Amino acid sequence: MEDNIVMESIMGLIVQSGNTKSECMEAIQLAKIGKIDEAREKIMLANEALTEAHRSQTSLLTQEARGGKVEVSMLLIHAQDHLMNAITFRDLAKEMIDLYERINGE
Repeated sequence: MEDNIVMESIMGLIVQSGNTKSECMEAIQLAKIGKIDEAREKIMLANEALTEAHRSQTSLLTQEARGGKVEVSMLLIHAQDHLMNAITFRDLAKEMIDLYERINGE
């Protein structure tokens, strides 16, 4: 796989994972002040960013599955770490929104 394509995929993972976490943090803050519908909209935006991150990851996985070489670097490991944290953060944010909704009696 060409170096620039690999780097583009890695940076896509990092950026979109960061976007996912940011949207989730905003969602939690909205839920905290009772804006549950707006919080769920932020989760939808987080899901879209996560889908983009997965596309970047899939690009790398597909290349390797086809026999292409994808060099494991610290940057790639960092990107994967961001993705896994974003997924976990999104899942926990959804749970927190549900809890805030329940606490507020909505």
